[in-house]
Amino acid sequence: MSSYTALARFYDSLTGDVPYAAMADYYERVFARRGVPVKTVLDLACGTGTMTRLLAERGYDMIGADASGEMLSVAAEKTFDLPVRPLLLCQPMERLDLYGTVDAVICALDGINYAPPDKLPEIFRRVRLFLEPGGVFIFDIHTPSKLRGLDGEVFIDETEDVFCVWRAEFDIEENACCYGMDIFARDGRKWTRSREEHTEYAYESSMVEKLLLEAGFEQAEVCGDMTHASPTEADQRLFISAVKPK
Repeated sequence: MSSYTALARFYDSLTGDVPYAAMADYYERVFARRGVPVKTVLDLACGTGTMTRLLAERGYDMIGADASGEMLSVAAEKTFDLPVRPLLLCQPMERLDLYGTVDAVICALDGINYAPPDKLPEIFRRVRLFLEPGGVFIFDIHTPSKLRGLDGEVFIDETEDVFCVWRAEFDIEENACCYGMDIFARDGRKWTRSREEHTEYAYESSMVEKLLLEAGFEQAEVCGDMTHASPTEADQRLFISAVKPK
């Protein structure tokens, strides 16, 4: 069962609390701290393109890549009026194939957690391949404790036009949190029902750092929030950055 198909057109209305501007500020602080002159940025797993648009408005030449054509359709509509439209590519992360190199790659909102363990090394390898020497890769992940803590939880999100209920179950053998999601959308005087399944894999930051180094990155840094603080046990989201050697 596919992810981010029926959900795509409701995603933004159901995620209005995401701090996109704060995350964009964080990326720019990392660019500055790393001493990276950044003009071209790849937004990996860009979804509906909110971050893609935000960074484009800040003057970056943007590329957005995502495996969901439905999410990219929303991104195309969202970025249509920009003076310089981002290039949008329908590609899964492990098959990333750009026309050239970029100065930085970002992957927001736990996109990396969606990658199965057998595909993660290839994702990191391909990101490095399309980065300029000295370029920076920044992403965030849910911590294993956060994903394990969701086991058995039921969540409801709703607006006037959509009612979404999702149930979380942590699979110990797969080391992954599986979400079963039912979406009830208003269709005139009727409601239509769709179902999606999402899976996020639990990754220890030490393992992620090891894979980054094996893929050819250096200077891997793990932060517990967007202020470059060291991680604590209370952190539920980690921010990780690494550099392609010059």
